[in-house]
Amino acid sequence: MKKKATYGNESISMLKGADRVRLRPAVIFGSDGLEGCEHAVFEILSNAIDEAREGHGNQILVTRYLDHSVQVEDFGRGCPVDWNPTEQRFNWELVFCELYAGGKYSNNEGENYEYSLGLNGLGACATQYASRYFDAVIRRDGKKYSLHFEKGENIGGLKTDKLDRKQTGSCFRWMPDLDVFTDINIPLEYYTDILKRQAVVNAGITFCLRNEKPDGSFEETDFCYENGILDYVKELTEDKAMTMPQYWEAERKGRDRADMADYKVKITAALCFSNSINVLEYYHNSSWLEHGGAPEKAVKTAFVYAVDAYIKQAGKYNKNESKVTFQDIADCLVLVTNCFSTQTSYENQTKKAITNKFVQEAMTEFFKSRLQVYFIENKAEADRIADQVLINKRARETAEKTKVKIRKDLTRNVDIANRVQKFVDCRSKDVSRRELYIVEGDSALGSVKLSRDAEFQGIMPVRGKILNCLKADYARIFKSDIITDLIKVLGCGVEITGGKKAKDLSVFDLDNLRWNKIVICTDADVDGFQIRTLILTMLYRLVPTLIQQGYVYIAESPLFEITCKEKTWFAYSNREKDEIVQNIGENKKITIQRSKGLGENDPDMMWMTTMNPATRRLIKVMPQEAEATAAMFDLLEGDNLQGRKDHITENGYKFLELADIS
Repeated sequence: MKKKATYGNESISMLKGADRVRLRPAVIFGSDGLEGCEHAVFEILSNAIDEAREGHGNQILVTRYLDHSVQVEDFGRGCPVDWNPTEQRFNWELVFCELYAGGKYSNNEGENYEYSLGLNGLGACATQYASRYFDAVIRRDGKKYSLHFEKGENIGGLKTDKLDRKQTGSCFRWMPDLDVFTDINIPLEYYTDILKRQAVVNAGITFCLRNEKPDGSFEETDFCYENGILDYVKELTEDKAMTMPQYWEAERKGRDRADMADYKVKITAALCFSNSINVLEYYHNSSWLEHGGAPEKAVKTAFVYAVDAYIKQAGKYNKNESKVTFQDIADCLVLVTNCFSTQTSYENQTKKAITNKFVQEAMTEFFKSRLQVYFIENKAEADRIADQVLINKRARETAEKTKVKIRKDLTRNVDIANRVQKFVDCRSKDVSRRELYIVEGDSALGSVKLSRDAEFQGIMPVRGKILNCLKADYARIFKSDIITDLIKVLGCGVEITGGKKAKDLSVFDLDNLRWNKIVICTDADVDGFQIRTLILTMLYRLVPTLIQQGYVYIAESPLFEITCKEKTWFAYSNREKDEIVQNIGENKKITIQRSKGLGENDPDMMWMTTMNPATRRLIKVMPQEAEATAAMFDLLEGDNLQGRKDHITENGYKFLELADIS
């Protein structure tokens, strides 16, 4: 019998030293996976950025090695690592071996760093603790200091050498530890993204990325924006802006609560409006606020207030029309904010959102006043903005109405058999048994109806040629009775992708699917294959989950009926036909008939070859790669005429046996 654990005074323990990070990396880095490993890199990079922004060096080198180690080098003052008389310890111990130790705790008093990215004194120590090895080389005061750590433990102490020439800066190289993180293979895309973003918000600083190649050489890429966020906004819009890019800045001073001390906030923003591009990015003390927080809330409040006020003043609203929303504005807004404060409250150590009340208040007032002035001084641009926002608003409202209509038309579960023309339902209500056969035309409907098991097999005929859903827009698709009827019969609704407005139309619910199998059943000829492809295209575009989850099948129809005496065989290809004939024997009287279309087949044959679960041949449609499937649909049914011709030239010979050239 297992000994029962007791919970007493001796049960309480604490993590010490490197274990504080190594055993709980997610607490510090937000994750013990690749995202946490990436954040450990950003912690070291943050310190280099703080130095450069204070005017100490204008270049930062980041090296990505093939063995997954990382190096960050700056040309600042060099991290102090020698004896600290105040703390009575070496600074290297404080910086690399103590959490919550650093030189950025007095920002509001103007010491060392006024606007700092790293505030908590965790980064260097936490990254060191989470590394298999961590090497630090510091150049300052005419000396070169070297430190080596392994799994959080210092090896060899502080080594000091004289420098022959005056040089300052810090260089760190480390290997993230797989004992700490589940994955350390940080992709190149992470480095290019983070360094570009930092170049954007740190004007004039050059970030050089060195990526080691298999032959041992290094591919170098520089990121630098001389005018920071203004150059970035111009780059994003190029010739697609409908207003001139604006750059605004201001400084404010205030407090988050009446009994707290004042702190400074520096607000910078670059923006323009475009009817084809929309970008919203918020940065604070160089950190990209992926989750927004205070700046995002301020922007939403201020822009809705200012734009709505101008539209009202200009008399552009229709009678009884509702006011614009921020989404209507955001759809045509390119805005990058880059703010700094001497006191910052991040949501957590990952720095993806801030919560400062005063920052939000200051930014709200800042944007309200600047937008009001901008609209007064630039009336032509203000009118263009107002008109575009109203276009966005009215398009959104139309989409919402369409959503309601689609939901009403496609998801009602009442008397489907009577509401959908020529649909033949089955008796069973057990979804796990129900099968839907999608057939072409009335003749096939009649043949399949006589052949089916009415207990669990339903039939939906396709009337005429189905619309090519790959090329058509959604408005045209949902005007097609064939398509809307089929969606009604399926019962699960539609799932629409391709932008925010399209997303709003999605009403898909797999739980409402009325069938266990959806079987596409067409003639084994060119026309049948064409209709099959169009149906598949429609399903792929409107209900791709049904394909991905394995609900969609293709019924193989035989090409040949072979009889000898009273026995009959069915062949689904020329090869099968030849094998059957060979097995029967050359000396026997054999009759070979090319199989007729579904509508001309007798019920017994249809049941045996197409409907009977025991003898039929069904091909499950299970695309291994959605992108590859989409590409093939596009090739077969899209606008790339030359690509389709090339495909037929290269592959057409494979299908000669199916061609009717008699």
